Amino acid sequence: MDVLINVFVALHIIGIASLLGGFLTQMKAMGEGAARFGPAMLHGALTMLITGVALVGLNQADDQTVNNLKIGIKMAVLVVILALVYVKRDEERVEKPVFAAVGGLTVVNIFIATLWT
Repeated sequence: MDVLINVFVALHIIGIASLLGGFLTQMKAMGEGAARFGPAMLHGALTMLITGVALVGLNQADDQTVNNLKIGIKMAVLVVILALVYVKRDEERVEKPVFAAVGGLTVVNIFIATLWT
């Protein structure tokens, strides 16, 4: 079970790397008002959602404790990110505050995951 959990953790990290990497590569374009959400950002957010849900299930099945409040907050933040990226995915230019919100919420999600013990 530990190997399976670690595989899903790795996939979860790949998802967040895709989302955050897509944001970081658009920083210059955001400054110019020409940023847009790429497919990698949408796929990264979806990967995070699917692997996160799977990780909760796998950890509970392995009788490990799961902090449901932490997971609930992380999921709520991720759902907001996913909604923003999904709704604005086809727009040629995304408003700077919306684009910055996705980046900020992604970083918040990372800090919740790593600092909340």
